[in-house]
Amino acid sequence: MQYTQKILEQTIKKNPNEPEFHQAITEILTTLQPFINEHPQYEKEKVLERMVEPERQIIFRVPWVDDKGEIQVNRGYRVQSNSAIGPYKGGLRFHPSVNLSVIKFLSFEQIFKNSLTGLPIGGGKGGADFDPKGKSDREVMAFCQSFINELYRHIGADWDIPAGDIGVGGREIGFMYGQYKRLTGKYEGAFTGKGLTYGGSLVRTEATGYGLVYMAENMLHSKGISFEDKKVAISGSGNVAIYAAQKASQFGAKVVTMSDSNGYVYDPDGMDIDAIKEIKEKRRGRIKEYLEYRKNAEYFENGLVWSVPCDIALPCATQNELQEDGAKLLIKNGCIVVAEGSNMSTSLEATHLLQNSGVFFAPGKAANAGGVAVSALEMAQNSSRISWSFEEIDCKLRNIMHEIYTNSFEAAEKYGMKGNLVAGANIAGFKKVADAMIQQGTV
Repeated sequence: MQYTQKILEQTIKKNPNEPEFHQAITEILTTLQPFINEHPQYEKEKVLERMVEPERQIIFRVPWVDDKGEIQVNRGYRVQSNSAIGPYKGGLRFHPSVNLSVIKFLSFEQIFKNSLTGLPIGGGKGGADFDPKGKSDREVMAFCQSFINELYRHIGADWDIPAGDIGVGGREIGFMYGQYKRLTGKYEGAFTGKGLTYGGSLVRTEATGYGLVYMAENMLHSKGISFEDKKVAISGSGNVAIYAAQKASQFGAKVVTMSDSNGYVYDPDGMDIDAIKEIKEKRRGRIKEYLEYRKNAEYFENGLVWSVPCDIALPCATQNELQEDGAKLLIKNGCIVVAEGSNMSTSLEATHLLQNSGVFFAPGKAANAGGVAVSALEMAQNSSRISWSFEEIDCKLRNIMHEIYTNSFEAAEKYGMKGNLVAGANIAGFKKVADAMIQQGTV
């Protein structure tokens, strides 16, 4: 039995009932064997056995009081997967679907994503099964403060630096950072995604969405085409989706869809990004409210956003949102490029279907790495007590995404998988971390 298959089977057996984690390790391990065949030292040093086992898994209770005076209890998580190339770095997700499997999958993916940025950051992830939707600011603050009452002892500027993710934006980061500061007495870069008034970085809000479009730009360029006059289907309407739509529009594309958990909006004239920002960032409303702004727009409740014909698809909502039925529709309608804005947006079956049908596909660990890349730039600015301009950071981001694309493409080509950015990103991300692990000894 091949080394990667053996480790995959052992890990699944050792971690039962964790489907998201199983999917993540399957996607990565099944692409690494050609590389490991040429570098037997990784098997000799048992690098995979060490890499699939997180360095630390922290699970804790989060009690808080709601506006009715009732005590509520949630469960919090932080999984610190790998610190071989730097301190743990990865977001916090607040969503009812959060469990240990979800956090372990996100943390494992983060190892490779962070490695691909070329910056010195390791992989970690965290969150809670708390739903901020429908909660007052006071309730969100109460939860965030209680969450940090436990988490603060496991994080720090040179140890583990959380950021935002689904359900965690500037409001939540502010509440958590304030509590961290109270408990530790330290004003340091222990979080990224902070407000600009207290150590945040320009472009951090836009980074994941912009970086996603920069990745797609490289993919299109390899085919001799650009975003100009292309139709783009985007799922989601959160931070990543909004700024991907904004940048794609700036590049001359027409973004025709956005969505939330209730349904999607189709606008044949191109999405009004300012209207989406008003609805989602200011009013915290639902995507259906977009019809108040555009008469020609249509709303489809519980519809499949991928049924809308497009040239480029950017899934930006959540894991496994693009299944085989959606992939078949994209292929049928002539989609050229699919790049993941959310983590593991696409099921394994859908990924293989897209690749086998000639659709150029980029996995989230490469395509949405812009967010963590600018988080690392925020860390650098905090450490040096300086700030860079929007243009400087945006230029750095664009260059980082170009390097990720180039390194992933070349790694895939070198090991006989030309055009397979999934394999290329996995190999390129793995090599840096694995080499650092070997050089540091059995730790």
